[in-house]
Amino acid sequence: MDTLNRQARQVFTALAGAAAVMVTMAAAAAPAAPSTTKTQVHVLDGHRVTLDLYPAAAPLRGAAILSHGFTRSRRTLAGHAQALADAGVLALTPNLPCTFDFRCNARALTALVDLLRAGGTFGAPVERVMLVGFSAGGLSSLLAADTPGVVGFVGLDPFDRTMPDEAERLGLAAAAQLRTEALLLRAPPSRCNADAVAAPWAAALPALWRDEVIAGASHCDFESPTDWMCRLACGETDPARQQRVRQGLLDAAARWMR
Repeated sequence: MDTLNRQARQVFTALAGAAAVMVTMAAAAAPAAPSTTKTQVHVLDGHRVTLDLYPAAAPLRGAAILSHGFTRSRRTLAGHAQALADAGVLALTPNLPCTFDFRCNARALTALVDLLRAGGTFGAPVERVMLVGFSAGGLSSLLAADTPGVVGFVGLDPFDRTMPDEAERLGLAAAAQLRTEALLLRAPPSRCNADAVAAPWAAALPALWRDEVIAGASHCDFESPTDWMCRLACGETDPARQQRVRQGLLDAAARWMR
């Protein structure tokens, strides 16, 4: 048993190290944030979280929090954030603090929503917030989507999993209880979305607005910008498919930020 425990710790350490390296490489590969973007550090649920803030074009319609995927960083959603900001939505892209703990990430997102609603930290109070999550960030965002003030959830080719000592997939259980309206934008089954593991969310979500599977899409089509590491692991991107993802986000903002 001791040998198995040591081996488990070694595997976990190796995975965590690889994740840290990939996050660093992804941040380096992504283009620098636009000059209007403000990088800030906040304590959310006890964790120091670095985020980029994209000021909204006036008038302010609401806010969006965009959460990255596993081994990724806030910079890999910069393009989506800027597009939402241009549409009048204050956009924030945090580096999620807890790599393997989706509930921990959800608590940090809840704290960020509370700051937006309270006002002061990011300017005037924001009444309407949409949560956007890519891959594993989609699971963390889903878990926080019942927070007061959240008016919509967007899952970008989201991920789900069964946690240790639990019988049901974490996201599927949360989806069945969520009353917030939801949009799912997904790729066909592939290795990188765990064979469309989150597809059952569509049937479980009581307030599903739309579930769109983008034909031929790779996992990387849902990031903006993505990078060579994602394309190498998960497949090439296509501008037309990427535009469909972007339009879905803008459609959601138009629907929920009225």
